[in-house]
Amino acid sequence: MTVPLIAHVVYRFDYGGLENGLVNLINSIPSDHYHHAIICLTDYSDFAERITNPKVRFYALNKKSGNNLGLYWKLYRLFRQIKPQILHTRNLAALESVLPAVFAGVAYRIHGEHGRDVFDLYGENWKYNLFRQFHRPLIHQYIALSKDLQQWLSTDIGVKPEKLNQIYNGVDSKKFSPRPVKSHQLFPANFMAKDTIIIGTVGRLAEVKDPLNLLHGFYQLRHHPKFAQLRLVFVGHGCLYEQLKQQVQDYHFASQVWLAGCRSDIADLMNNFDIFVLPSKGEGISNTILEAMACGLPVVATDVGGNRELVQSTTGQLVVAADPKAIASALQIYIDDPVLRIQHAGEARVRIEQDFSLSAMVSAYLRIYQKGCQGSA
Repeated sequence: MTVPLIAHVVYRFDYGGLENGLVNLINSIPSDHYHHAIICLTDYSDFAERITNPKVRFYALNKKSGNNLGLYWKLYRLFRQIKPQILHTRNLAALESVLPAVFAGVAYRIHGEHGRDVFDLYGENWKYNLFRQFHRPLIHQYIALSKDLQQWLSTDIGVKPEKLNQIYNGVDSKKFSPRPVKSHQLFPANFMAKDTIIIGTVGRLAEVKDPLNLLHGFYQLRHHPKFAQLRLVFVGHGCLYEQLKQQVQDYHFASQVWLAGCRSDIADLMNNFDIFVLPSKGEGISNTILEAMACGLPVVATDVGGNRELVQSTTGQLVVAADPKAIASALQIYIDDPVLRIQHAGEARVRIEQDFSLSAMVSAYLRIYQKGCQGSA
């Protein structure tokens, strides 16, 4: 019996929530159920090494910016070569692969919406939506990672209910779990102090993630009586790194703010945080919020996209986007009330165990993939 091949198409495979979700999915699907190919319209980084299945194949098409008609020919030839039974595209850019897949004979086509970027935070750009609507008849099933995205696909893109699935990301609650012993050796020398309170965030240093909003919020706390105890950690890299680094210097925060860069020990670092913050301008369903909750952290997040579906009043606080004072106010509540911080941390972990298991996510995807295999048989 031939094992079906799924071709996953992404714009680029690098450190990010979309890619992290794909890693978790592929690593959790038994290798005798499906084979996988990851097609990157541009390229991929060493993040690909997180895929544990050695049979997974990566392809980089090195797409240039702007319109690139040659990409369609590359995709068509690749689909004809590897012969996937299922195409699974993710987000707007990957829709370019749908038409070549149709002509190459890929029988079943799935599209996932994971979130929108800063150039179209609310999915209102008419050109992008026209592009989505053009491809709608060619797609058999849609996957929205949040109810917010599900509603938008229905009302703005016109996806019929029978084609529309909403699947939350799941989190590995064994890898990401509370640990009683902290490891301060992970941090730079002299970074830690007595009774330190570590505020941490994980994500791309990109405009849509708005890391400067968090840094400005931290600055708002400079007159707090406990400010000397506070530390701020940014995990991730991106185009705003240099600007963020300069702002840290301008604020004279070099001893209290650490730009950790991309890391492979996220779970270990999170277990040393006391509060997690996600200051984004837009989100689908944030893997890092889920991972922080799984580690038993209270979460301060901006009230955008799917964040409100994850953060409840018993597990964290939602604040308006692009407002440093709002972030500072939410952080001050946890700084001043360690008992509340611990209560919300415990409730966050319980919610992960009940509602966001990795097994539930994988089962939901497998049901759609099985439908695809039956439909293409």
